[in-house]
Amino acid sequence: MTVRRRKWTDPTGAPREAWIVDVNAVGKDGQLRRIQRVAPIQNKRAAEKLEHELREELLNADERKATTAIESPMLADFAKEFIDTYATPNNKPSEVESKRMILRVHLIPAFGNLRLDQIGVAELDAYKAQKLAAKVAHKTINNHLTVLRKMLTVAIEWERLTAAPPIKWLRPPPPEFDFLTFDESNRLLAAAQGEWRAMITVAVRTGLRLGELLGLSWTDVDLEAGRLFVRRAVARGIVGTPKNGRSREVALSQQAAAALAAHPRRSLIVFSDLEGKMLTKGATKAPLANALKRAGLRHIGWHALRHTFASQLVMRGAPVKAVQELLGHSTIEMTMRYSHLSPDARRDAVSLLDVKEALTMPWKTANGTVLQIALGRSLRAA
Repeated sequence: MTVRRRKWTDPTGAPREAWIVDVNAVGKDGQLRRIQRVAPIQNKRAAEKLEHELREELLNADERKATTAIESPMLADFAKEFIDTYATPNNKPSEVESKRMILRVHLIPAFGNLRLDQIGVAELDAYKAQKLAAKVAHKTINNHLTVLRKMLTVAIEWERLTAAPPIKWLRPPPPEFDFLTFDESNRLLAAAQGEWRAMITVAVRTGLRLGELLGLSWTDVDLEAGRLFVRRAVARGIVGTPKNGRSREVALSQQAAAALAAHPRRSLIVFSDLEGKMLTKGATKAPLANALKRAGLRHIGWHALRHTFASQLVMRGAPVKAVQELLGHSTIEMTMRYSHLSPDARRDAVSLLDVKEALTMPWKTANGTVLQIALGRSLRAA
């Protein structure tokens, strides 16, 4: 089918759907060519119009290629141009470094000696099989393929490639996460010492990511109003915008506000070293590990404190939508991983049926007294 409404799951696990046009046509030279596009307007009529345009484009491609043949570059050669010309102007510095690392460590060793038009479904499947055999996580492999797909898409836009192979994403296992119980988090906060007490407290009571804690400025903290604003994050030592590029406001609990009020101010950076300079990620590992050890708790990382914040909110009955906004998740699906922690959520839902029946159905006791349940809670004689 050349026009279809396709549903899929992206590398983050979020559901997606779109009208897709997938056109195959045999040109005048007898070669089969294929183009896949997403309809610019998401309805069937727009997709069918795009299909007609793409068929014309494929049929006329031979005449253009007679005078201007596309010669695809080697992936190793195109990688530098991709980073310098596309990634650097369009991505955050931390994302550029991530793409550079994925190319250098993974993609170039695997595909560097191939032209872009030599990378097909078979090569992609072989890459996935190799990484799986090396015990690389599904999500990590999907991240590699995301960079490769973007490279191929840019190559098509720059007319260095005519078409890209479809990529079948690996389905990651259900996410697992560790978090502290209410008692465990209280023990951790009691065991935190010195200036690290404030940073650990804010982490547990606001759910900020470690990079957001490192980038937090006193200008973003409003103790009088009891709130802070997440506007910056540190990744690979570079200050940029928070994940997803979105700022957000987070209310401060009394405990978090008190910890910040007692914390020394050496510079604009809230959590700094003794000279007022920004902390590194490595410098934060030992203080948390020591606090956990003093509290008699298992070893966890800073991100588990974020999970603790979200999990405890849900267990206290906070709406999942509110938790999503506090965490800064781009989709509600990312926050739904905590929904199973909601107290008695399924039992309360089913109990609504009992309430309805109780309001319409009399109940007779053993001695013949007829009782009526009011609102599913109190009993009265009918």
